[in-house]
Amino acid sequence: MNIRSEAVGDLSTFGTDPIGVVLVKVLGIFVILVLLTLLTIWAERRVVGRMQMRIGPNRVGPFGLLQSLMDGVKLALKEEIVPKGVHYAVYWLAPVISAGAAFLTFAVIPLGPTVSMFGHITPLQLTDFPVSVLYVLAIASIGIYGIVLGGWASGSTYPLLGGLRSSAQMISYEIAMGLSFVAVFLYASSMSTSQIVAGQEHLWYIVLLFPSFAIYATAMVGETNRAPFDLPEAEGELVGGFQTEYSSLKFALFYLAEYVNMVTVSAMATTLFLGGWRAPYPISMWSQANTGWWPLLWFFGKVFAFLFVFIWLRGTLPRMRYDQFMKFGWKVLIPVSIAWIMVVAVARYLRNTGGLASRNLLFIASAVLFVVVVASYVMELRTKKREELEQERAELEASAEFDPFAGGFPVPPMPGQTPQASRRIPVTVTAPAVESGEEQ
Repeated sequence: MNIRSEAVGDLSTFGTDPIGVVLVKVLGIFVILVLLTLLTIWAERRVVGRMQMRIGPNRVGPFGLLQSLMDGVKLALKEEIVPKGVHYAVYWLAPVISAGAAFLTFAVIPLGPTVSMFGHITPLQLTDFPVSVLYVLAIASIGIYGIVLGGWASGSTYPLLGGLRSSAQMISYEIAMGLSFVAVFLYASSMSTSQIVAGQEHLWYIVLLFPSFAIYATAMVGETNRAPFDLPEAEGELVGGFQTEYSSLKFALFYLAEYVNMVTVSAMATTLFLGGWRAPYPISMWSQANTGWWPLLWFFGKVFAFLFVFIWLRGTLPRMRYDQFMKFGWKVLIPVSIAWIMVVAVARYLRNTGGLASRNLLFIASAVLFVVVVASYVMELRTKKREELEQERAELEASAEFDPFAGGFPVPPMPGQTPQASRRIPVTVTAPAVESGEEQ
């Protein structure tokens, strides 16, 4: 049957699928995420190995493609070590929460237009509803409970610190991520993922809303605990972080959740800013590019581009300090997001009232906002450098002269200190008294 596929924009197309089609979609999403996880782990090893001029996995399967699968089998079959002081119920439940939440998020991601599946016309998306993007934020917030509870239930100091770091990290970067979505909601006039993709038929939102894309791209790295923001599991500080006391299959579930979250946030970035499953230019000039099963290829091509950026960052950037990380989230990303939301709101108002073209205003505002952020960063660096120079000058002045006898006892000078001219303590010598009757 040759049926021309149509773009999904009407929510009435959801909820009418037979149970068999729904089960096929659920199984398909699960298999896709597991395969993407195995492929991403393999690609990370190969790409980072190439960056570091060494050989990656190349023994198990062609080009080492089956190495990730063998590692998963090894983790599932190896002996499990459970510490004595754990809270058993929460300790077992935490990795299940993390992995389950990671899979649930993908339910509202549109993978393509409507197609014919077993003789039934259905969209390439499990489900959608008017607030599906808020559903993604809600599930992401639930997923963090697995990390926090896993760190607490381990009964050890380092996992607890990793769980606390993760909760603080989620709060700060979840706010920035949610604010980056607001500009998309204002411009698309919808919170439905399928309708947001339908609104990018002529122009992707990465062009109009580039500041929102930059904020989301930064926040999604922090949200997934990936380098350089992998502070909840910093090896040099917390041994292994929240998953230090986990082994075998439970550790594999945490590992699986991390990589599935990478795929999910990459798919969300593709959906909100890169046109979703729509073909890029010049492929979009082909009349059949956005019909049938071809959009799956464009969608996963964009997702793989984001996954490559994740791997690239891990292989090149050092881990940030925790105070720098939190300062960047609260003092840079959130204020910039709020300012950009105001600009987008004004642009929408002017478009509705027939004033200045909103597209031109957004381009101008993006340039101005970029200049302001760069200027603020440069001014902060100059201020910090000036303060450091003043502090060094004050320390030099304070240590210019050093009195070794200030405390009553002679003390040698420290490096950089110049001792004062030595001062002698006058000593009075009293002649012994002459007893009477002695000869002079």
